[in-house]
Amino acid sequence: MIVAGFGYRSGATAASLRAALALAQAGAPPVTHVATLTEKLPLLAALGLPAIAVEAVAGIATPTRSAASLAAHGTGSVAEAAALAAAGPGARLLVSRQISPDRMATCAIAEGAPA
Repeated sequence: MIVAGFGYRSGATAASLRAALALAQAGAPPVTHVATLTEKLPLLAALGLPAIAVEAVAGIATPTRSAASLAAHGTGSVAEAAALAAAGPGARLLVSRQISPDRMATCAIAEGAPA
């Protein structure tokens, strides 16, 4: 399973998500699923891939460290943490957080065991 994890601001649009995904997918295997925090899941429907809700990301170690993400969610990157959590135990990050040009969304890609 290849999971694209997303973090995004309340004003993000489907175009913001698509732009972040395009940046993250450059050179990565095709994404099979998308994931984000449960409360942010509805916007991911616009991407047309199976979506995974991640209840919490606090405490998930990520290579990227955003002060805002740490303060709000207890992890350095919601996108990286969501991708890792959704991909399951033993998942590994393939692409670290990529930021959409409008700076409204981030996307990271993780690989886990087949679904």
